[in-house]
Amino acid sequence: MSDGTELGRFLRARRGQIRPQDVGLPVGTGIRRTPGLRREELATLAGVSVDYYTRLERGRETRPSPAVVAALGEVLRLSDDALHRLHELVALAAGQAPPPSPGPARAVREPVRALLETLRPSPAYVVSRTNDLLAANRPGLRLHSGITDWPRERRNITRYMFLHPMGRRLYRDWEEMAAHSVAHLRAIAGADPDMPELAQLVGELVVKSPEFARLWERYEVRARGGGHKHFQHPEVGSMSLTFEVMAIFRTDGQRLVVYQAPTGTADHDAMLLLDMASPEEAALVDGAER
Repeated sequence: MSDGTELGRFLRARRGQIRPQDVGLPVGTGIRRTPGLRREELATLAGVSVDYYTRLERGRETRPSPAVVAALGEVLRLSDDALHRLHELVALAAGQAPPPSPGPARAVREPVRALLETLRPSPAYVVSRTNDLLAANRPGLRLHSGITDWPRERRNITRYMFLHPMGRRLYRDWEEMAAHSVAHLRAIAGADPDMPELAQLVGELVVKSPEFARLWERYEVRARGGGHKHFQHPEVGSMSLTFEVMAIFRTDGQRLVVYQAPTGTADHDAMLLLDMASPEEAALVDGAER
């Protein structure tokens, strides 16, 4: 994209999501041609001139002071993750680019693979920083129904969510889960915006999924460490599971994702069913996932 800097695109996208009434401005009776705040409104609220803010959005100004960045973050009502992303974009615009990434680490250590097995019947898997599925225990692989239809190198949780026929049907609250997944990619893009595997994934999804393209342009930034997910699984039915996401030490962004449910509940019974794979499915996990 050539329309200014990534910093400018971020500011425009987030400005378009703030309504005048969100920041105490009168709505007025006329039709606003600009979605969200106008440049002059945001500039006034942030305490900078309209000309200065316009230069920021257009990429002609690349070194805003920490006070200006803080003021913009407050007016745009940025979350902690999004504010962190804004600081990263300011550094990039000023030429303080991070060193090139050495590339994704796809090998999963044997002790981590052993840990996946001890967690059964809880579904558990390891993903890369861009959500590539690198290893899984039996219920963890079966949780994403149909993902083994794809070759191993294409098994990515975000790609599955947007492009696999089962992706939309599996999650009962698909819209929320999709927004979280895209916001995660935006969060990791701050550390290495030229990450080859991220560029490849985003490029594919922007072309093939209008929903992804729309969410990507919102510039929502969110790092997620856990919560609840609600599934409508084709084999075991409805289940609601809590999950935790844990960084794996001494890897290039690998994360361990573990799902749980209280013992004796229908949700726990559904996890047990996921763990009861046929011999063919067991061979698929024990072979193709190693």
